[in-house]
Amino acid sequence: MASDDDLFRREMADVTPIKPDNRVQERAPHRKDSIREQLRRAAAVDDRKDNNPLTVPELVPQIGPLDIVGLKKDGVQEGVYRKLRLGKYDAQDVLDLHRVRLLEARNQVQAFLENAHNNGMRTVLISHGKGLHSERPGFLKSYVMHWLEESRLVLAYHSTPANRGGSGATQVLVRKNSQARQNNREFFIEAGKQQR
Repeated sequence: MASDDDLFRREMADVTPIKPDNRVQERAPHRKDSIREQLRRAAAVDDRKDNNPLTVPELVPQIGPLDIVGLKKDGVQEGVYRKLRLGKYDAQDVLDLHRVRLLEARNQVQAFLENAHNNGMRTVLISHGKGLHSERPGFLKSYVMHWLEESRLVLAYHSTPANRGGSGATQVLVRKNSQARQNNREFFIEAGKQQR
């Protein structure tokens, strides 16, 4: 009885090896790293401590590209929030996040909010786009809403009216800095004295 090796050689006797050609071999498609992996890689490249308080969880509540969003945190008067919702406040600064990658968007949002707070700006606008035609519709918009909700610098936010970007932009009410709060106190004390 023939061994397995002998049987294999007999079956393969008339097979000729394929000659190498000089064509480029297609590589396996590059897999997308998870957000956690991207953060880990960014931290390895940049050994400075990440001071950004905004988080990048693997999943955030999904917000649709055309969804109108809004949030009023504790302490915000209903009339102020209503004016924000209706677009009655002019934006004192604008951040455009179109074509910005997630981790860079996180850094830009934090720097933008800190700048607005430090400079006494009360209302700013973040243009994040709707994400209608992206691979994951509403992806960046969902993260921006997550960051605005968790930021201590944000008192309220709402999608802008259609003529200012609609569901592709969000108007943000920024917390007053200590100097602005002091000026406000002084103004009301003085106004109170004049009414007496």
